Amino acid sequence: MEGNGPQLPQLPTIPQIPLMPQVQMQEQQQAQGNQAQQGIGWIPGATTVGVVCKDGVILASEKRVSYGYMIVSKGGKKVFKITDQIGAACAGLVSDMQVLVRDVEANARLYSMDVGRRISVRAAAKLMSNILFNRRMAPLITQTIVGGVDDEGPSLWVLDVLGSVLPDEYAVVGSGTEIAIAVIEESYRKDMNIKEAKDLVTRAIKSAISRDSMSGDGIDFLIITKKGSIEETIKL
Repeated sequence: MEGNGPQLPQLPTIPQIPLMPQVQMQEQQQAQGNQAQQGIGWIPGATTVGVVCKDGVILASEKRVSYGYMIVSKGGKKVFKITDQIGAACAGLVSDMQVLVRDVEANARLYSMDVGRRISVRAAAKLMSNILFNRRMAPLITQTIVGGVDDEGPSLWVLDVLGSVLPDEYAVVGSGTEIAIAVIEESYRKDMNIKEAKDLVTRAIKSAISRDSMSGDGIDFLIITKKGSIEETIKL
């Protein structure tokens, strides 16, 4: 009979999770987007250029170091010599640039002592790529252009934060990329000499400086040929 059998235990009531109203969800997403945009504003800017010409390679960058709306330095150095015939130009955190270039420079010297010959541009770029990839969990925040002249002639390599290596004839990295690359693509030729290439790089960086508030205060050059490398600076 009903009522004489064993009573089954009642299952606990599962609490219902209230659904977030559509308006509240949109406001939260908008707030997260605003925070992301504010974070992007604090990424340091730069306009850094590398160009291959028939006589060698030119690496150049402007000298301003900024964080958000604050200009930290007007004499920052973003172009570095790795060996007499290999250099690197960077955009990103200056401290990370310095750590990365010091590491590659030291390993390039060890390579030349162990093997008895200079490291090639391709090998230097691959070495830098390995360092960046090994640091991928705590990355060095820098975009890098490696260029130089070796037995195979002048060459240029572009690297991102995680160590991707891409060969190219010209490249621009940093916050002024969109402006500078347009100037270079309009006038670049493979048979340019050093003077023509330097004038083109100067014009490209000046164009970026005129529109990018995070770039400015002069240009550093590293001019690399078979005879060696020369560093030059111009004030704007």
